Amino acid sequence: MPTSSPSSQSSGPPSVGRRALIGAAIASTPTVLGLSAEASAVPSARKKPRPLPGGGDLGPNVLVFDPSTPGIQARLDEVFRQQESAQFGTGRYALLFKPGTYQGLNAQLGFYTSIAGLGLSPDDTTINGDVTVDAGWFDGNATQNFWRSAENLALVPANGTNRWAVAQAAPFRRMHVRGGLNLSPTGYGWASGGYIADSRIDGQVGPYSQQQWYTRDSAIGGWLNGVWNMVFSGVEGAPAQSFPNPPYTTLDTTPVSREKPFLYVDGGGFRVFLPEKRTNARGVTWGNGTPRGTSLPLTQFYVARPGVSAATLNQALAQGLHLLLTPGIYHVDRPIQVNRPNTVVLGLGYATLIPDGGATALKVADVDGVRLAGFLVDAGPVNSATLLEIGPQGASKDHSANPTTVQDVFVRIGGAGAGKATTSMVINSRHTIVDHTWVWRADHGDGVGWETNRADYGVVVSGDDVLATGLFVEHFNKYDVQWNGQRGRTIFFQNEKAYDAPNQAAIQNGAVKGYAAYKVGDRVTSHEGWGLGSYCYYNVDPTIVQHHGFAAPNAPGVRFHDLLVVSLGGKGQYERVINDTGTPTSGTSTVPSTVVSYP
Repeated sequence: MPTSSPSSQSSGPPSVGRRALIGAAIASTPTVLGLSAEASAVPSARKKPRPLPGGGDLGPNVLVFDPSTPGIQARLDEVFRQQESAQFGTGRYALLFKPGTYQGLNAQLGFYTSIAGLGLSPDDTTINGDVTVDAGWFDGNATQNFWRSAENLALVPANGTNRWAVAQAAPFRRMHVRGGLNLSPTGYGWASGGYIADSRIDGQVGPYSQQQWYTRDSAIGGWLNGVWNMVFSGVEGAPAQSFPNPPYTTLDTTPVSREKPFLYVDGGGFRVFLPEKRTNARGVTWGNGTPRGTSLPLTQFYVARPGVSAATLNQALAQGLHLLLTPGIYHVDRPIQVNRPNTVVLGLGYATLIPDGGATALKVADVDGVRLAGFLVDAGPVNSATLLEIGPQGASKDHSANPTTVQDVFVRIGGAGAGKATTSMVINSRHTIVDHTWVWRADHGDGVGWETNRADYGVVVSGDDVLATGLFVEHFNKYDVQWNGQRGRTIFFQNEKAYDAPNQAAIQNGAVKGYAAYKVGDRVTSHEGWGLGSYCYYNVDPTIVQHHGFAAPNAPGVRFHDLLVVSLGGKGQYERVINDTGTPTSGTSTVPSTVVSYP
């Protein structure tokens, strides 16, 4: 996502020059035969499918280390060499560290690589060294450092500061950095993240050139600067509210949160911990001993391997098993159907679902407490009406006591090859929490073009009382987010309009110039958002005008705080920020137009 030079709001390196344009321009049912009268009189002898086992080996792409494992650094380096620049490759890896202390490691993370500790607390697994994301593969530009993660580790950085220079879909969860954290690449080149949750950074966090960031339910020793949009909720040590200068949006607590499920070892065996829901949350969940929640043995999970069919995954779910998706690519010719309350679908190492024949990849019934976490949905070449559905149309049950959570579940249309989907993510169930997602119609890679990877809508919310914490949605042909449910709330939103619109007519929305990035339905009477930004970069036709980034009904219960729109280098312009409010962007200076409060 190309930008022009932002300026830091406090001490740091000098502002960096405008970055260049990114990337190039990536079991059918058997036929039933007719039976004779004699044969049809015989009762069916069809056998029930053999029950699927729970538990089992995690497969070759899950690498499990303990402090006595020889050659750990060499193995980490081998994976990094393979994954460093494999942006649209098929490799997927999870690097898991059993509790203990590890000396002198530098785990460099490339694409589709997750690193995690296997203790109940981050402090159970300490690396005296670093978990590093940098941008040497892309000439010091970190704006394409997608799809990687770090979780549940304590780090003692070799030089006092760990480097985590990432862009979208790169969560930093449940981490303890006994030092500082630098969110920019070597040389302070561009970066476009990012997300931290349930983490403690003892020292200072330095964003430097990071354009936007969301930090939730954590503790930090300080925060150096801001560029466009830095949002905090429930963060001890967060800077005070000051948007737009510096651009800090700070909420004392997070209204509702429930941390992502995670794998750990107990007595030599794997279990999955399920953190409990918190209301008005602040700070980490693990600071005072054992975290609160429940756990499940791995024997209650169907441990899926790449190549398994959707029918088998559905059989496992029907048996009452949960799903653990080990790293790799899964083609599904029908939806994975989650019908049972409290079901867990947990991916490792960016396990990827690709729907075939226009299927929806996964559907959740209108039930309590489903947890979806840690996987990627990649659109197939045949258009899917939807890719992910949380609740059927018309879902109306109250799930406030036990909501469904969608965490680190990412969606991609194009980039790895031509893909199409009319709507990517549909949220129909009430009280769903979408906690960190990146829903992306690709702007570079293979299979990219205005009609080639056509995708009209990113996220459509029809359920009431839905909460989004860390919502990244980019480049859709029409509305990126369309929110029709009542009492919705979003804390942090990052958006870019589709770069590749061929002309003004292609984005015309009736009498309105362009589709808003974030559209609240005309019948909605209650909605609230904090820290929302939309950027345009119409590089195919720089004369395109976008009327506004945000659209919402003028109702007393519909409120927004700290909005911004940015024209990146003057490639297209916004006339307003929200509805008919806010100053237009102009020129090539890439200065945000802001609205602090609406109405």
